[in-house]
Amino acid sequence: MTLVLRDVWYRYPGSKNWVLRGVNLEVHEEQVIGVVGPNGAGKTTLLKVAGLLYRPLRGRVLIDRVDYWSAERQVKLAARRLVAYVHPEPVLVRGSVLDNLVLSLVMRGVKKQEAILRVKMLAEKLGIRNLLYRKASSLSSGEAQLISILRAIIASPRYLLLDEPTSHLDSSKKALLADILAELVKYGSSVVIATHDTGFLSKLGARIVEIVDGRIVGSGGAHHSPRAA
Repeated sequence: MTLVLRDVWYRYPGSKNWVLRGVNLEVHEEQVIGVVGPNGAGKTTLLKVAGLLYRPLRGRVLIDRVDYWSAERQVKLAARRLVAYVHPEPVLVRGSVLDNLVLSLVMRGVKKQEAILRVKMLAEKLGIRNLLYRKASSLSSGEAQLISILRAIIASPRYLLLDEPTSHLDSSKKALLADILAELVKYGSSVVIATHDTGFLSKLGARIVEIVDGRIVGSGGAHHSPRAA
């Protein structure tokens, strides 16, 4: 199982400047990849192309060998369910934390009562049950960011793409998130993280991919899943 970007080029509508230039990237099963680089290098755009939110102007995006942008509608729908992108700024719907987490499952066809049960079990496991009945609007920025990430994780994506996931987190929430991601990878998912927080990537044993001016200029660092650590 792989997510592949093959010779991907992208620029924004109305712009003549390429944001991604001939990007090649392979994300394999049970792998954590950290995408690093200066501001404006193309990290977020790379994640959004990999997350099937932006269509490359050149090149291909392959999800488990399926060329996504050339596939039929039903194949696209199935492939999209395998991928989750989480924005760096939390975006939660009105209502409680429970409502937000349940919605993620209901939108994927899980019955509401089963979804509620799953959410409560996860919250109990993570020690955040006290947050479930709070209004999403009352959360701190760190709490909201964590819940936004959990909303994606609870749907069990095969490929999870996180854009600056620790920007609002304190040290305890970073540690909790690292544990959650390690568990996710242990059960077969892959995680791609765009971040300036190299310490967080180190904890996850991430393979480092460096992007500068829209091109991948280096790849290295630890190349193993947390399970192998």
